[in-house]
Amino acid sequence: MVYSAPGFHVVAGVVCCLFGVAANGQSESAFTVPGAFPTSLYSKYYNSPTATTAQPQPVISDPVTHEVFPLSLTDPDNIPQNDTVDPHPLPPVASPSQILQQAITQIQSIAANAAFGNSQCARCQASLEVAKFVALSAPDQGPSLAVSLCEYFNYSSTCTANYGPLALGPIFTQVVAYADVGGYDGQLICAEFLGLCSVPPTLPLNLTGWFSKPKPNPLPPPKQPTGERLKVLHISDLHIDPRYANNAEANCTSGLCCRENSYNSESPHTPILPAPRFGYFLCDSPYALIAAVLQAIPPLTGSETTGFNFTLFTGDMLAHDPDYQQSRAYNEYSEVVLFDLIKRMLGPGPVYVTLGNHDNYPTDQAAPLSMDGDLGQQFSWLYDHVTALWEYQGWLPAASVEDSRAHYAAYMVKRADGLRIISLNTNLWYRANYLNYINASHPDTSGMMRFLTDELQAAEDAGDRAWIIGHVPSGWDGTNGLYNPTDLCECSVDRYTPHVIVNIFWGHMHEDELSIFYANNGTNISAETAQAVSWMGPSVTPLTKLNSGFRMYEVDSGTFEVLDAYTWKSPVDTYSQLDSQLQYGPAFEFEYSARDAYGRNIPWGANDPLNATWWHLVTEQMETNSSLVSDVWNTYQGKGSVFIPPCTGECVTARICYIRSGSSSIAQQNCPRGYGSVQ
Repeated sequence: MVYSAPGFHVVAGVVCCLFGVAANGQSESAFTVPGAFPTSLYSKYYNSPTATTAQPQPVISDPVTHEVFPLSLTDPDNIPQNDTVDPHPLPPVASPSQILQQAITQIQSIAANAAFGNSQCARCQASLEVAKFVALSAPDQGPSLAVSLCEYFNYSSTCTANYGPLALGPIFTQVVAYADVGGYDGQLICAEFLGLCSVPPTLPLNLTGWFSKPKPNPLPPPKQPTGERLKVLHISDLHIDPRYANNAEANCTSGLCCRENSYNSESPHTPILPAPRFGYFLCDSPYALIAAVLQAIPPLTGSETTGFNFTLFTGDMLAHDPDYQQSRAYNEYSEVVLFDLIKRMLGPGPVYVTLGNHDNYPTDQAAPLSMDGDLGQQFSWLYDHVTALWEYQGWLPAASVEDSRAHYAAYMVKRADGLRIISLNTNLWYRANYLNYINASHPDTSGMMRFLTDELQAAEDAGDRAWIIGHVPSGWDGTNGLYNPTDLCECSVDRYTPHVIVNIFWGHMHEDELSIFYANNGTNISAETAQAVSWMGPSVTPLTKLNSGFRMYEVDSGTFEVLDAYTWKSPVDTYSQLDSQLQYGPAFEFEYSARDAYGRNIPWGANDPLNATWWHLVTEQMETNSSLVSDVWNTYQGKGSVFIPPCTGECVTARICYIRSGSSSIAQQNCPRGYGSVQ
């Protein structure tokens, strides 16, 4: 049955609880949304949208394809186990001459690789050699080999589902077919995924000819502040879960919780903690939480009548489903739903989006265009679809559309105020992207850094300033970005800072974090060499054990420097109390101002920017007062969650080091490991 609802209108009858004003003096510091789901968001539903026993299932139409997504795509009672509709491409069969040449090349690589010998690492790379020739001569058998090895080594309890021909098996086949498994690529694969080799070091960069012009000396005169403040919203990692099941196990031991198939091993048939309708700490965001966040943002940020000058969405739309429960249609559904809700509920300001690792199918994967034929284009369906949606929503101008389709959904937008937004697909340096292990010794196999450098040069030539947005951070604790490409990113930031690059924005971590880029690849870390700041936005999803949050920046309209950053949160531990009633929904509260929280002992003008120099001075304060890390930073990093572990001793030293690490390579070289997350 399809239920109809009135057409969309501004939500009325909002129940507010006011607790004073925010630190900026311009907006409310707390807001409580109504308990009832705003049914007017959609005209039709597959189920009754007023029920409190199940999440709403709106009827969604794709404005690009004009197709209506079926209920079976998101039905929490019938989650599909494998996508059998979309193509799952395999590499072409190699010719005999190619097989011969590859055999010669790989034997030479093994002979020249010092890591090869009587060790686990050597056996791992030798095994990859065998797999390589299977992939080259009989690629259709590659997934079967992956499943057999998975079962033999007891690597997973769901080998066929995870590594078969309808899952990651074709991706693994591509990787071993194209990678130098006897050399750097193989060592990196065996290190990152199996822990059988030591991680190979960052390779020296050869920047000869990389930059078309030397850095200007002297630098151009700095832009002058106007005193006018722009409002810029930063949201990240929404992870909508349209298969969320109210009252399913929320404290599960079976993977993603709040699903009909989730369970706790101590009580497999009866939920220990029934899933609240607004979400829980081990679950992704139900429809109800997404709508609540978007309802709360305008009144909390004082943007109800003005909207935002623009919004940054730093990626991750989809829930953390295993790959065998995903499909292209499920991916496109999430894109359509979220972009539509953001546009209708946050106002007319443009939204600049970057793709996250959970915005692709299979998850985490992005193929370099340098791969042969159709394999280099195997994710073009995604880039075409999101680009068309961004154009449809009016967020991406026509001049940027073709670039986005051709550059992995990366693009540059030159705003009328002179600021350039450069969006990157950072899956192309993400550790979990198996396809990044093809020619991994090269820092820019995909051409993504070439795209960034060319855009920065064009900005320099025009006298413009730029913001860079991406999903996977280049630095912090060094656990997410591969060393070689993030090392090149660090050098490119050095070349075009401070006169072009003003700020950088990431997502992915789900936590509230930040890293500083320094001159000369971080060889001299000081207030004088601090160049640029990369802000990591807090997540909307509570996964894992975090509160839901978002941030707004106040930005000078002339310099595009951040003058303050305001962060809000919603206490997820209160959500269970909101069930079985419709009067109140989640409460969102002002958490902190960055300037007030960290800058009270720093001599800094009220209108001076929170730039890299200021943040470095903050780290110096942290070195003399460890409570600024153990009490303040640690609390805000986890958005005030009740599950935040303490940070003392070496943890304090490590966090300061992570803040000073613009690249994974620098973090790996300089910092203690194991303290990057509060989850």
